[in-house]
Amino acid sequence: MISLKVLVEDTGSEHKALRSEHGLSLYVDLPSMTLLFDCGATGLAFENAPLMHADLSKIDAVVISHSHYDHAGGFPKLLSHVKPRTLYTGEGFWDEKFGVSDGGLKYTYLGAGFGADDVLRWGVRHVVCTDTLELSPEAWLMSGFRRTHDFETIPARFVCGNDHHADDFRDEVCLVLREGDGVAVVTGCSHPGILNIVETVHERLGLPVTSVVGGTHLMEASDERIDRTLAELQGMGMHRMALCHCSGEAVRKRLSKMGGRGCPLGTGDMLYF
Repeated sequence: MISLKVLVEDTGSEHKALRSEHGLSLYVDLPSMTLLFDCGATGLAFENAPLMHADLSKIDAVVISHSHYDHAGGFPKLLSHVKPRTLYTGEGFWDEKFGVSDGGLKYTYLGAGFGADDVLRWGVRHVVCTDTLELSPEAWLMSGFRRTHDFETIPARFVCGNDHHADDFRDEVCLVLREGDGVAVVTGCSHPGILNIVETVHERLGLPVTSVVGGTHLMEASDERIDRTLAELQGMGMHRMALCHCSGEAVRKRLSKMGGRGCPLGTGDMLYF
């Protein structure tokens, strides 16, 4: 059995002793290893962990879905609890990230807050996933998603690099977990598009995607795009859409009306696969 614990997310749950922040961190316990998928923004996730019986000392490796601060910023704080053997990221993770606003007059730094030299100094092995990488018999990482749904656009305010070019989020990776005869897709923000990600996973593994878990970055999307995305996900035959973080309040409300298929996630929630 595989279990997933939400160490931190934007919203709370029944567990009122836990604190939330804008960010995401998931503790994934597999039969053969323990992973941390994203680290939240500040390290708050690791203060929540003992209250959830999430043993940080068991973490073998860390996967950071992309280098925005709300997913990567907590990584240095994790090292005061445990030094994982390996950090997995996508290609281009070290490209500086910014948000542009006020008609291009202002840029806000959105990056991880640490660099490749820091990871080397900390003695953590860094592995880059550029396509498909098997972590264990029950888990894979994937990156390099095919962009086939043209309506899954990235907001123009996201830029990267010294020249502040449009960010295509080539660094984004997802985690894929075995679930019965299919797989579950775990995402950080799905900046390349959740449908693009799911279809790429299906094409590469030849297995049905039975669950989607995590962020979908639909918080800035129109109602039309939200409805179309959820309809297409349901049309793929999924039995569970456990969405959170940047998916937005409109998605949460829709999930709550789906009955057995939709379950919005909050800090302290758990899933089993």
